[in-house]
Amino acid sequence: MAILGIDIGGSGIKGAPVDLDQGGFAEERVRLETPQPSDVTAVVATVAEVAGRFSGVERVGVTFPGVVQNGVTRTAANVDHSWLGAPARDLFTEALGLPVVVLNDADAAGIAEMTYGAGKGRKGVTIMLTFGTGIGSAVFIDDRLVPNTELGHIQLHGRDAELHASAQAREVEDLGWKEWAKNVQDYLRELERLLNPDLMIIGGGVSKKAEKFLPHIDVRTPLVPAALLNDAGIVGAALAASQA
Repeated sequence: MAILGIDIGGSGIKGAPVDLDQGGFAEERVRLETPQPSDVTAVVATVAEVAGRFSGVERVGVTFPGVVQNGVTRTAANVDHSWLGAPARDLFTEALGLPVVVLNDADAAGIAEMTYGAGKGRKGVTIMLTFGTGIGSAVFIDDRLVPNTELGHIQLHGRDAELHASAQAREVEDLGWKEWAKNVQDYLRELERLLNPDLMIIGGGVSKKAEKFLPHIDVRTPLVPAALLNDAGIVGAALAASQA
């Protein structure tokens, strides 16, 4: 049975069938630009286009950059506000003609890392963080997910933390990796103060450049890059779909 994972991001929509035995892609990933504006109709059409590139798919997991409760998207910080209150699961199911599970993007990435990657077998409190257009978060107690935590929106220096420490903030402010690492350090220390985690995993596109910034971050919590790098969201989405 082919299970497809699709990851909706602020800049790209990516998908691939997943080998759930290995925790990797069964076929080469397809990536399309996220439509602008990223309204419901346009994003659903793009997700359907990505899904249409693959044959033999029986189930689909779709990630969304915001809170998802019972298949309904409740927040939309980095996509069009037409997603507020949208029945995402029903919309994707109708467009794809397949059973669909929709979940928060960082939650999906965290599920993948806890199953196959840097969090596998870890006990205590683990926080998975994805740095991209915004900052996504997934919190686990042992291997149990606390869904929809949205820790990228905690207040840091009087504004959303992701405006200070996301990968997009690094580009907007034209920061070098070492400079940006100090912003990330500020953010991670605030998470330590609030949650006292046992492990923090850094994911998103920047995980491929971990050697450029992680050595410049000084926190007391063990800090590791995501083993699945930026593929974790797709893998976690497919895993969630397989378990639904």
